[in-house]
Order: sequence, then structure tokens, then C-alpha cells
Amino acid sequence: MTFSRRGFLGATATSLAFAAFSARAQEDAVEAETYLNEVQGYGALVPDPKGMIDLPPGFRYQVISQAGETMSDGLLVPGKADGMGCFAVDAERVLLVRNHELSVSDIHNGAFGLSERLIDRIDRSKVWDFQNGQRPLPGGTTTQLYNLKTGQTERQHLSLAGTLINCCGGVTPWGSWLTCEETTLEAGLEVGKDHGWVFEVPSAHVGLVEPVALKGLGRFKHEAACIDPRTGVVYLTEDVADGLFYRFLPNDRRNLAAGGRLQALGLTDAPEGGDTRNQEEKTFPIGGWKAARWIDLDGVDNPYDDLRRRGHAKGAAVFCRGEGVFFGQGELYFACTAGGAAGSGQIFRYVPSAMEGQAGERDQPGKLQLFVESQNDRVLDYADNLVVAPWGHVIVCEDRYSDTLRNHLRGVTPQGKIYTLARNVFTGNSEFAGACFSPDGGTLFVNLQNPGVTLAITGPWTTVKA
Repeated sequence: MTFSRRGFLGATATSLAFAAFSARAQEDAVEAETYLNEVQGYGALVPDPKGMIDLPPGFRYQVISQAGETMSDGLLVPGKADGMGCFAVDAERVLLVRNHELSVSDIHNGAFGLSERLIDRIDRSKVWDFQNGQRPLPGGTTTQLYNLKTGQTERQHLSLAGTLINCCGGVTPWGSWLTCEETTLEAGLEVGKDHGWVFEVPSAHVGLVEPVALKGLGRFKHEAACIDPRTGVVYLTEDVADGLFYRFLPNDRRNLAAGGRLQALGLTDAPEGGDTRNQEEKTFPIGGWKAARWIDLDGVDNPYDDLRRRGHAKGAAVFCRGEGVFFGQGELYFACTAGGAAGSGQIFRYVPSAMEGQAGERDQPGKLQLFVESQNDRVLDYADNLVVAPWGHVIVCEDRYSDTLRNHLRGVTPQGKIYTLARNVFTGNSEFAGACFSPDGGTLFVNLQNPGVTLAITGPWTTVKA
């Protein structure tokens, strides 16, 4: 989600000053959350003496990257780390490709330092766009090589440059990261190109990738993407209050730049479009299933930022601020941050048709379930990025900037029951983002957008009580 609604400064190169709320406030929060958890999970959280995140007994975290550090390419780790994907290298090492949700105004929080003093370290021909034709836009991705055995970062570098507000994205079956721009800023006074695209970053590439906008995937306020490994279909979320849920049928499943068809999901019982938000009227029961239909879209380059409205007019369903999406075992989950009667968030589950994207799909449609709708913001609040854990639970990052409610990592069981995995107690109460697991399932990586740190969390994952 965009930085425009965040009321605190981004991370800088200064050292971290870990500060927590009072011990009494933490104790009260632990008691309240234990009472409100729907299942036990890993038990009550233990206050962190370093004042960063509270975790259950037996769990620990390590800071493995920090905004402002000098990377292997001589540039700085940018601020506002957001979505992230994890890729195996060998038995001991993984690559993390990490988004940085930086806007035009964050020019000094990017990889090039104050006044872009490090700009000469890169090939300007590999920058997607510039501010006023001169300064590289600060968004993009970094890639980090991390050793699971030693707990050390072996290399970090800037891997995509010149984009904006890279929020979330998704991994591909062939080992790359799809990074999504959550903006529809047009070419004009500040920037040289239209924004609102998806870009692909091969995880194993060292240095800056050639930036190629995957224009067939549409131009809108992208949040996240995932791919069904069986069909190659790409699913995409849109972070606006009246957004759509999209899929892309590629002409070549290994070359998304080769084009394809962009479609939006509709509900067969609501040919006029349908509304999943359950706000003005409750039309989608929690746990209920509805048959899906997919509607072809045109004008996907979206010069007037009206793609969602045109899609809804053709029969596409409306979703409230689509966020993270992740493909699990034969099904995907996606979050709608502000959906539901309480406005505290929803999680949907989609099971593709056996004939997904093919002619016989109409007779065997895919199915959409309202998996979770939060009734209480102390149980689940503003679900954002999410990942399916190796044991089948959905791990959800919360993203509510509040003076009274802390952000958490929540776990959701296959039965839709919620428990607490972690609590942010660092000053500023920023969002968790970018949750992803190592291939062996032993390490959960996650970002705290402020102060701009990447954490590796380990612990007794198999002891969860649901």
C-alpha cells in the first residue's frame, strides 16, 4: 500500500535504536491477544528485550539486512522494504528478492544516497525512468544472498531501478520475482513514463536487470501476483477500494512479455457485477462458495485509469483493496485489506477450474470462497501480504498504522481460525511485509517497513496447536 498515508519518516543509515512500549503495555497486549486468539497457535508472546518484535516461546529473530547499509555494489540498501520472494540456491543458501515501496518524494531514501551521490556506480541505460529526466526514480528491488547455515548475508545488490512504489509481487515457477508498481502516475512534469506496471526480476541475476514492463498484465495499482504452476495462469490483485481481481492468460507461460489476455473475475450469481465487500450489504457469507466466471478486458494499458470501472460494467466483481496473493496446493489465497462489515479485512480462497482458462471452463467453473472476514480488529486487522506455510497455514502480515493497535503476524488454519505469531513493538508501529519461507520451511523471512529491516525468524514451527 502507498506511503502517502503514512505519518512517519522512512529508515536512514543511522544505527537502530530499539525501543518498545512499556512492559505493562506489552503485558496487557499479551493478555488481550491470548484471550482473543481463536486457536492457541504457538502460545502467548514473550516481550522482546530489544524492543523490536515479540515472538512465542522458543522462537528467535535475527536482523539480516538494514536500510542504509552499504551493499556489495557500493550502493545503499533502500528504505521501505515491502514484498519479497525466497529462492533456493543450494542446500545452504537462498536468494531474497525484495521490493522497496518508494515514491517520487522518497528520492533520498533510495539506493543512491543523499543527492544521488552514488549514481555513477550504475549503468543509466538500465534505469526504467527518471525524475525530471535526471534522477533515477527510487523504487525497485534489491537481491540478497543469505546463508541459512551461518546466518550471514553474503551479498546484496540493486536489481531493478527506476520504478515507483514497488509494493508486493510474487514468485514464478521458473525462479524469478514479479514486482508490482502500486501507482498509476502518468508521464508528465515529474516522471518521463507512465507507471503502474509489473516487471520481472530473475533471482539469480547479479546486477541490474534490463527493465521491461509486462504491459499485457495491465496498468493499474498493482499489489501482488501469483502463478498457478499447473496452468501458468497469473493472478493479480488491485489495491483500491473498488478494485478487481484479475488473471492473465499468457501466450507463452515462460515469457510473460509475449502478451496474452487479461481478464477479471465475476460471480455467476451476480451477472451485473457483484460486490464482495459486505459493507453496504452482506452478499457473501463467511465460508460460503460462489462459482466464478472470467470477463475479457480491453484497453489494458488503461490511459484514463478506468480499467476497473469498465471491468465492473462488463460484470466483474468488486473487491475492497486487494493485497497479497499466494498460490498454495491447488488453490490460492488473497487478502482484501479493508473489506468486510467491520472494515478490518477479508481473505478469499480461489480454487481454479480443472479447465482453467480453456473452453470447457464454463461447464466446470472455478470457485471463490470468503475464507475469513475479520469481525474484530484485535483478532485480525488489515491483512496485507500473505504466504502459505509449508504446513498449510496462511501467515498474514498486518498493515494498520494505529496509535492504539500494534501490527502483527497472524496465522490462519485451514479451517479459517486465527492465532498470533508475532507483534511489532518497535517505535512507529510499521507494517510487517514480505513474509516468505525458506525452501526447507525452517526460516520465515519478513520485513518491517520502518526502520527498514529484513528479519529471519526461526523456531519450533511443528508445535503449532490449532
